Amino acid sequence: MPRFSRLAVLNAIVETGLVPVFYHARVDVASRIAQALSAGGVRAIEFTNRGDSAPWVFKELCEYLAQADPGAILGAGTVIDAPTAALYIAAGAHFVVGPVFNPEVARLCNRRKIAYIPGCGSASEISAAEELGVEIVKIFPADAVGGPAFVQALLGPSPWTRVMPTGGVETSRESISAWFRAGIAAAGIGSSLVRKEWLAAGDYAAIAALTAQVLAWIREARGN
Repeated sequence: MPRFSRLAVLNAIVETGLVPVFYHARVDVASRIAQALSAGGVRAIEFTNRGDSAPWVFKELCEYLAQADPGAILGAGTVIDAPTAALYIAAGAHFVVGPVFNPEVARLCNRRKIAYIPGCGSASEISAAEELGVEIVKIFPADAVGGPAFVQALLGPSPWTRVMPTGGVETSRESISAWFRAGIAAAGIGSSLVRKEWLAAGDYAAIAALTAQVLAWIREARGN
């Protein structure tokens, strides 16, 4: 049974406005990354399904955070099919993110009351996802699809849509401001937040500090 309801997960994502995205093959490093992100003020964290051992690392990370940082909400990313989604849900995922929209994953997540954030690149894909209960859509790859201008154009005829761009949101005031003023609900940010050079140096404090700064820029862009 998930520790957080689907409603609580979605609200946490929208309230903070940031979902950090990362993968690491070692549980000890992944744990320190997740705790640094949490220390920076984030609630929902996406661990991507990128390596052969990813599901097992994810399960151990879930178990660790449940004890060490029970406020952290861990989700699984880069999920493209229902069997993989089921594997991560069984391992403790509180939300599922995909680079594409898969109706079977949407139905599975609905049955289990798990938030599903699929990757979409057109108004038609977004509409199809929303018909199957998706509350937040991931615009991916966000920069190639059209950037903030795409979001503004999309929200004109469908202002109810909640958008989370990934792949094109940078950790700068200018980028954060442009996206949030366009109307996004949250941003997914990966390597520009969890930087390779910081991981190599073991500088988790830098990750926490940049996370806090990005959240401050989000509040600024939202006008609060």
